[in-house]
Amino acid sequence: MITKKLMLASAAVVMLGGWSLSQAAGQGGIAPASPAPKMGASLDHDVRGDMLPPLPALDPAIKAKADALFADEDDVGQTRALYVLRDGEPIYERYAPGFGPETKLISWSMAKSITAVLTGFLVAGGQLSLDGPAPVAAWQRSGDPRGAITLAHLLHMSSGIEHVENGDPVWQGDTVAMLFGGGAQDMAGFAEAKPAAAQPDELFNYSSATSVILSDIITDALTPSRNPAARRDAMRDFIQGRLVEPLGMTSLTPEFDAKGTMIGGSIMHATARDYAKFGEFLRNHGVVDGQRLLPESWMKFMLTPSANDAGYGGHIWLNRRRPAGAPAALWPDRGPNDLFACIGHQGQYIIVSPSQRVTIVRLGVTNDDQFPALRRHLADLTEAL
Repeated sequence: MITKKLMLASAAVVMLGGWSLSQAAGQGGIAPASPAPKMGASLDHDVRGDMLPPLPALDPAIKAKADALFADEDDVGQTRALYVLRDGEPIYERYAPGFGPETKLISWSMAKSITAVLTGFLVAGGQLSLDGPAPVAAWQRSGDPRGAITLAHLLHMSSGIEHVENGDPVWQGDTVAMLFGGGAQDMAGFAEAKPAAAQPDELFNYSSATSVILSDIITDALTPSRNPAARRDAMRDFIQGRLVEPLGMTSLTPEFDAKGTMIGGSIMHATARDYAKFGEFLRNHGVVDGQRLLPESWMKFMLTPSANDAGYGGHIWLNRRRPAGAPAALWPDRGPNDLFACIGHQGQYIIVSPSQRVTIVRLGVTNDDQFPALRRHLADLTEAL
């Protein structure tokens, strides 16, 4: 038992890269980051050494704020990709050496917002109910308080299910146990077996396990099969038809556990350009090329604050002040009130500012002590735009 704990602790420490989940506004999903190439080569080239397509001349003040995310590595960590769009058109694109437009980078908890949109498609189609009891078989026994949990509670991280996102020591956290420990073979089963620790809407508890429960619910709505391959195929086909093809997110690659359940809280991969396409989809409130794919009512729900944390919506972060003692997620004192973001472990961001008509994707590796500086740099950039 001690050996197992030591192995889990060593793995988790390496995967965390010395970074506390709680200090990143609960951005769950922990796993090893790929080695960071040294800075120094020209960042205007992609991994093949080809010049990136020319972009329109950018205001020097904006360019300086964007470039600072690469230059100030000691302060903000390594920025591997920065991609900025205004009115849907790229105005800035830059990569660290060894990375480029075709490089797929991990989402970490940005995946949660993708899971929320997938849930919205099924609610809009009538296969799921936002306010009815969440269809989790283990919660439907008579007298089980979890039977009162709805999809809305899950999406707002207010289900009341017991969960410790970040343990001390690290291996005692539920996220590590689910992803790399005893729950890894059946992540949804692990998450759904947790007891109720509070009434729904009684408290906010950020939980990567909650997003896996949603993934399980989505998959059950798509196929009755318990065969892992069938479950994976059903989810992949669904994502292909609802996101990959209509949005052009051809690089989007979700990961699955051994039971065929998508790890919807933390592990997807895509290029910076494709993450930006998802951001643009949200900026346009579910409309692509003039065609509405997601109801306006679902976007309104996603952007409605959770009952106990105004800084969090329906599986997405809002640019609003969080409760006292909660770590900062965005920059409500500086940015527009309508700004929102998908945020992931180690500083992955899809920032959407509708009133500025802007979408920003920042991907990289940032440690806990660097997060205040990273948020300040990103706030500087959005302010300059």
